[in-house]
Amino acid sequence: MNVTVTRALLSVSDKSGILDLARALDRHGVELVSTGGTAKAIREAGLPVRDISDLTGFPEMMDGRVKTLHPVVHGGLLAVRDNPEHVASMTEHGIGPIDLVVVNLYPFAQTVAKGADRDEIIENIDIGGPSMVRSAAKNHSHVAIVTDPADYAALVEELDANAGATSLDTRRRFAAKAYAATAAYDSAIAGWFASVDQGETLPQTLPLAFTRADTLRYGENPHQTAALYLPNTGATRGIAQGQQLQGKELSYNNYNDADAALELVSEFRDGPPTVVIVKHANPCGVATGDTLLEAYQAALACDSVSAFGGIIALNRPLGGETARAISGIFTEVVCAPDADEEARAVFAAKKNLRLIVTGELPDPARAGLAIKSIAGGLLVQSRDNGLLAPEELKVVTKRAPTEQELADCRFAWTVAKHVKSNAIVYAKDGSTAGVGAGQMNRLESARIAAWKAKDAADKAGWAEPRTIGSAVASDAFFPFADGLMAAVEAGATAVIQPGGSIRDAEVIAAADEAGLAMVFTGMRHFRH
Repeated sequence: MNVTVTRALLSVSDKSGILDLARALDRHGVELVSTGGTAKAIREAGLPVRDISDLTGFPEMMDGRVKTLHPVVHGGLLAVRDNPEHVASMTEHGIGPIDLVVVNLYPFAQTVAKGADRDEIIENIDIGGPSMVRSAAKNHSHVAIVTDPADYAALVEELDANAGATSLDTRRRFAAKAYAATAAYDSAIAGWFASVDQGETLPQTLPLAFTRADTLRYGENPHQTAALYLPNTGATRGIAQGQQLQGKELSYNNYNDADAALELVSEFRDGPPTVVIVKHANPCGVATGDTLLEAYQAALACDSVSAFGGIIALNRPLGGETARAISGIFTEVVCAPDADEEARAVFAAKKNLRLIVTGELPDPARAGLAIKSIAGGLLVQSRDNGLLAPEELKVVTKRAPTEQELADCRFAWTVAKHVKSNAIVYAKDGSTAGVGAGQMNRLESARIAAWKAKDAADKAGWAEPRTIGSAVASDAFFPFADGLMAAVEAGATAVIQPGGSIRDAEVIAAADEAGLAMVFTGMRHFRH
């Protein structure tokens, strides 16, 4: 059923495009009714407009808080036009129909984002706007509701095609979008009250509002559908906000792996040049160096087989020399704060390689929530932003680590935080030597990491694997001494682990007997 638009109510905080829309409506002979600043802008553009107070017979008052909350407005929106009783009530009370509502809401999220004080934030909670939106959307059989300036052109096209009328299909589509808009708006308000005003990390009701930014080719596998959603409120800049400079579109797996790489390299954002190589969300090579090129070469040497088709993240702007080195093997995605013209030119020859510049790297210590879906619900936890201060380390063996061993311990520990459990990471001189990830027991992770280090040495033609004289990190405690002894066999001389096992004394004794230096962190980093 088409509905001819005879009267439209326009009340917007974001006035972009509103005058062009008002002109189009006037061209179709639509009576324009408006409020406050919107009415002023329309009138100054030379278009006829009727103030809302003239329609209701009641003045705007209380700083504009009470203007559209009136039976004449909501009766005109909610009346079912083919219901005789509704029509009789409209006639009796002098209520005219409103066929189109164009509303966008007070900028609550933007007000919060700019750091406004509490009173200003509260003032930017819209009441009349959402009420009109919900009334019009409920009665979409007769009323069109538009909440997004991006839809103005489609509305005008509809009116032009239908002699000033809207179709039911269009009104239904606009109504669905309108309810999503009010739900997201209320979610932002509820989230602010819970997290900021009341200081709740895990509120009784968890309000979430995200808007689809892009549909992806498929999910983890071709039979799964997927999309990228961005939070409606302000968020830390991350891979989702990065600018893709070249290459084919990112897949679900690309986003997941690039996020893992960016999160890990961000741990070194204030450190020396660092390169992270990730495959299937696990780091397969991480290294620091005097230059990005040195760091990349060391990271690649850790596991050049896994690096093929991997994701690379850097903590410094990418230059041409490093870009040429990266181009030596097939790489899916490269993420960096920026890339110079030479680097961009080098990668331009690799049409399938995605280059993403992220700007400032995320703060690894930031607060936030980690959310995982399970059958029937969500698991929600605070994100793992635990950082290790030097004074928090506790030496538990007879021998204390040397300065270099301690530096390698801290490096290995930082990487292990981002490796799937059970995680074992060997590191030496600011580079990973071997990474064991995702095994069902810690002993196997230790053995796999050592085997990878030996394989890397064989491929590079080194005299010995880099596990010789290395530090080893375990994301959780060693429940038995066997995992520790596997590290000893690999050549590790220092160990960093959380501690806390009922067999800590047994593990410490084994470390002492082997001449190891071992420190406890008192913090674990499980990652499932």
